[in-house]
Amino acid sequence: MKFFIDTANLEQIKEAQDLGILDGVTTNPSLMAKEGISGKEAILNHYKTICEIADGDISAEVLSTTYEEMIKEGEELAAIHPNIVVKIPMIKDGVKALKYFSNKGIKTNCTLIFSAGQALLAAKAGANYVSPFLGRLDDISVDGMNLIEEIRIIFDNYMFDTEILAASIRSPMHIINCAKVGADVVTSPLASILNLLKHPLTDSGLAQFVADAKKMD
Repeated sequence: MKFFIDTANLEQIKEAQDLGILDGVTTNPSLMAKEGISGKEAILNHYKTICEIADGDISAEVLSTTYEEMIKEGEELAAIHPNIVVKIPMIKDGVKALKYFSNKGIKTNCTLIFSAGQALLAAKAGANYVSPFLGRLDDISVDGMNLIEEIRIIFDNYMFDTEILAASIRSPMHIINCAKVGADVVTSPLASILNLLKHPLTDSGLAQFVADAKKMD
């Protein structure tokens, strides 16, 4: 399973890259705003900087909602760097844009997926990734993990190449459960990834080893 980090924070991206487990980055307008990044040129430059730091696919989201505007914006984003993946919303014009970019050989990530039907349409249109939002489904008392399982079955039935990119990750258990049911990718805040490192028995065991080693001096 690939690990992406879901942020626009450069220091967190560097930390994940240095850890040696980073396969890519996803961002969105909200994450950009959180870092105080606004304006077209600033956003494009920020994506360029992310591409210089991190290896792998970097999802860059269009801000438009009409077909023509998404095509124009997506082509501009794709021109930034070969690793850019154009992030397209799951709307009717978005599906049309996915097909256009697929025909052009431009990689895409269909975002805001909340049903298996939406994921199926995105895969049919040629999306490289679909991004089901687990946490937001859990927030309304719907089992987000069940959606990952449904999409996995459908994609395996018809041998779609589209990868399942589990998004809206809220905890380390989300990551573990995604791995269990066969998500191809998880995109997560750095904190949830780092929490996978933690276990009280590891801490106590290491403390014992250190204490015993000192007795040998």
